Amino acid sequence: MSYFAGPQTRFGLAVAAVACFLDQAFKVYLLFVFDLAANGPVRIGPFIDIILARNTGISYGLFQTQGPLGQWVLLAFKAVAVSLLWFWLARAKDRLTALSLGLVIGGAVGNAIDRLAYGWVADFVFFHISTPNWQFNWYVFNLADVAIVAGVIGLLYESLTADHAAKAP
Repeated sequence: MSYFAGPQTRFGLAVAAVACFLDQAFKVYLLFVFDLAANGPVRIGPFIDIILARNTGISYGLFQTQGPLGQWVLLAFKAVAVSLLWFWLARAKDRLTALSLGLVIGGAVGNAIDRLAYGWVADFVFFHISTPNWQFNWYVFNLADVAIVAGVIGLLYESLTADHAAKAP
């Protein structure tokens, strides 16, 4: 079986390439053209700032690692996950599955590129709400994370609405 043959596979890989490219382009712009580290946070709106957060862990800063061994373990885990997702993509029968898997793969590869290049993942979107009596700070995230979450939502939607979804009695 060829892992590039079917139209859904090619579509999913194209989505992955676009998601990864947009993520990396935005990160390169913020890190090296705008120089976010030197210029500091940028207020986009009352609830969103662009900041630089160096994430040495995985999603939402979990499992923070120090040193190269931890980084290589996370990269190996990511490589296995992307390989399994690609295998699933090669068997995708419909466009939503291919789109969703492409988003997850593209986001995972985008974050893996950061880990290889810098030893950490560049996160920069900071969502927050502050009132005089209450404050909510969401995790700092990037476009790769948005792609991964959107892909997972697509897969969940499909699993709940597809013909093979479990039906209520």
